[in-house]
Amino acid sequence: MKKITKVCLTGGPCAGKTTALVRILEHFTSLGYKVFTLPEIPTMMSTAGMNYLTTNPNLFYEGEKATLKLQLEIEDHFTRMAETCEKPVIIVCDRGTMDISAYMSPVMWQALMDETATNTVKLRDARYDAVLHLVSAANGAEQFYTTSNNQQRTEGIELARELDNKVIAAWTGHPHLRVIGNTEKFDTKLHHVLTEISKVLGAPAPIESERKYIVEVTGEIPGYIESEITQTYLLADPGSEVRLRKRGWQGSYEYFQTAKKQVSETEMIETERHITPHQYYMLMQQVDPERRPIKKIRKNFVWEGQYFELDTYIEPAIGLNILEIEGVTDHASIHFPPFLKILEDITGNTDYYNYTLAKK
Repeated sequence: MKKITKVCLTGGPCAGKTTALVRILEHFTSLGYKVFTLPEIPTMMSTAGMNYLTTNPNLFYEGEKATLKLQLEIEDHFTRMAETCEKPVIIVCDRGTMDISAYMSPVMWQALMDETATNTVKLRDARYDAVLHLVSAANGAEQFYTTSNNQQRTEGIELARELDNKVIAAWTGHPHLRVIGNTEKFDTKLHHVLTEISKVLGAPAPIESERKYIVEVTGEIPGYIESEITQTYLLADPGSEVRLRKRGWQGSYEYFQTAKKQVSETEMIETERHITPHQYYMLMQQVDPERRPIKKIRKNFVWEGQYFELDTYIEPAIGLNILEIEGVTDHASIHFPPFLKILEDITGNTDYYNYTLAKK
């Protein structure tokens, strides 16, 4: 059976998902993939007459339950179809399971989880290989925000910003969540989408620019998702590095293999794949004896529309706090949270690469 990769394309209102779906279909079909693009279930429900703004709580709950069940069923049906394909398959979901939770109270969401015999870990972390959140034009590209291209869209710009943040929060904690912000050119945003999917597929793609800082935590971090990470390096060819990552959240674990190869002084190629626990433990037989495991606690959080990763090292470099912001360009403005004190900009400083820190 050929490999099946499932991607959730989500985002706030007027984020560019429709255009991105077309670009994904065209680009990866031309590379030999069979691409399924699944429709947005809430829009289908709205077109059929469901009013998500109803004041009838029972109707709202039943509507959201139907939305979740349809989302799961259509994804599962297309997965079974994908299993019959001779080509490798990409299933791209226009929104996913956790988008539903962004429109519900935590109490109602938990009730829905109990009734459908599932949980957030299964719906968020284990169901999709990657989650790409396209930031709404209401956040940073207000001049392009419009409701004219979707008859089911009625929210104003302030509500659009609020929904955008709620959707990011709903997916925060997924091991491959990427928040793709607005840039001066929309084509840059679309290129970022294609690059992230290429990484998940294992197709070589240049690493996006990122910024890293040593920080001191001076206050409480609001709304963070905490996970445990163990990173182990394997034997690799010169100029390359291969690592395994075990990531745990609330007793559930996911496993990944990442390979990096230096192709020039300024460019490195990175590929990443989701692996099974059995594959993880088999690959552990190839551990590099000259490097120690990296163990750290990661806190993922959103601040003023930007997605941050804060790693606190358990071993080695006990107590070191490194803040990372991915996908930012040189001219991007970073809004640092007030509860973090920036001690040093270590962007590009190889002394603080995990690969270096792991050296015995």
